[in-house]
Amino acid sequence: MSPLLAPRVQALEARFRHIAMTRMAGVALLHPALQVQAVDFAEAADGCALGVLVTPWFMNLVRLPQVPETTLPLPSSADDYAIGGWTFRFHGQSEPGVGLFAAASLVSPMHGFADQAAAVATARALLERLRPRPARRGFLFGRSEAAA
Repeated sequence: MSPLLAPRVQALEARFRHIAMTRMAGVALLHPALQVQAVDFAEAADGCALGVLVTPWFMNLVRLPQVPETTLPLPSSADDYAIGGWTFRFHGQSEPGVGLFAAASLVSPMHGFADQAAAVATARALLERLRPRPARRGFLFGRSEAAA
């Protein structure tokens, strides 16, 4: 993770930990074995970082802008966005300390997961399917599968 991305992801985690302890405290929807965790955020070509946010009440695919010029849906609106051959509906959100980001719901509620490790493994498996893999020959020459 780049030095510019790390503080953005930490701010996202911190904000949702705060939400878990305040707005969501005592809500029956919460899975007691889960905690807030940002999973495998990495820069994408569109100016956003892409990763999964796991919380005790949802798992969302998140686009976190890295540059102010990045176009995202505004809060209370949504836009379809294609990633890895799939199309997701991202809803614009804004949180204090994080700013504007977009999230697509993957799972809610989270009671189908035995524990944090199972939720994180699911998030990682999804991200692996969405991100392009280098072709063997292209990898040797530093190109992605799409460029090989």
